[in-house]
Amino acid sequence: MNNMTAEKQGLLKKSLTGNATFSAVCGVLILFADRQLVAFLGLPAEVSLAILGVCLLGYAGSLLINARRPQVRIAEAWLAVAMDAMWVVGSYLLIFVMPFSSGGKWLIALVAEVVLAFAILQWLGIRRVRRAEPKMI
Repeated sequence: MNNMTAEKQGLLKKSLTGNATFSAVCGVLILFADRQLVAFLGLPAEVSLAILGVCLLGYAGSLLINARRPQVRIAEAWLAVAMDAMWVVGSYLLIFVMPFSSGGKWLIALVAEVVLAFAILQWLGIRRVRRAEPKMI
């Protein structure tokens, strides 16, 4: 990796780290406030979101590992963009098919918008890294 590519990884590393932090915070909140969150979303009392919290913590860990590498693995960054895009689409589909409370719908939409922002920032970071790579002639 040349110095120009290393310098151009800043946006990608920061967006992956920010995404990891947001995912970890959400995961911890879900685990510690599972019952309250289920009630706020308007879901049946027997529902648990604990598996979602655990998965978010695992996702956060994988993002952080990639962000802390000397050179970000671009394939893993693309995977994060794809997974974030699927989260956004899935969130809006759920809003329309699940009987969430009004506040629950707003919360899901807000989280989806934050995730979309991270997907866009990561995509821009990947684009910046790709532009900095030497061209083969």
